[in-house]
Amino acid sequence: MMQLERDGAEHCQGAALSMLQRLLDALHNLQDGKAGVRLSHACGLADVLASCGAIGAIAARFCRTDVKPVRAVLFDKTTERNWGLGWHQDRTICVKARHDTPGFGPWTTKAGLTHVAPPFRYIERMITLRVHLDDVPIHNAPLLVAPGSHKLGFIPVDEVGSVVAKCGREVCLARSGDIWAYATPILHASDPALQPARRRVLQIDYSADELPECLDWLGVN
Repeated sequence: MMQLERDGAEHCQGAALSMLQRLLDALHNLQDGKAGVRLSHACGLADVLASCGAIGAIAARFCRTDVKPVRAVLFDKTTERNWGLGWHQDRTICVKARHDTPGFGPWTTKAGLTHVAPPFRYIERMITLRVHLDDVPIHNAPLLVAPGSHKLGFIPVDEVGSVVAKCGREVCLARSGDIWAYATPILHASDPALQPARRRVLQIDYSADELPECLDWLGVN
């Protein structure tokens, strides 16, 4: 079994089971045929995602400090939307508005929201939770992670393949109501589903850091 501190990922079986129907109800209207929906509002779930809430408390426990949700994305993979994603690190954060700041950049806009690559130390201190709304067996595009890669700092794109070969890869199977926690900088990937079925995942990034005065996390309200 993988452990977050050692391997960079950990399986929390059934951790969101008691909240599952509430999550499904709250997110129902957001499933608009898109592969990923970036959420600037949590549709009444802000208290659940906060560090004192049922889900946010898991992130706070792993980080051993209060954290706040700083970005949320609902992924919805189906037979019609059966994509794959190559090995990569998450390197951007979502902020309320662009203010050019030393060390922050480049800037991008995704789904109308402002994203920027911060100094990598911000990414290294973040944690990501993946709340599974559907079962993810081996044939339904589970998350793949490279254990230990979260400890290697910023990994140049041309070195990703060799790092994955050295660290190996683990498959993050899940049941509906499970949560996978992973260190945000871990190398991860996802293949297209071999037998496509509904695969909805609510992914939330958490941080305890404050940004420089001119920048604000978009957050989840």
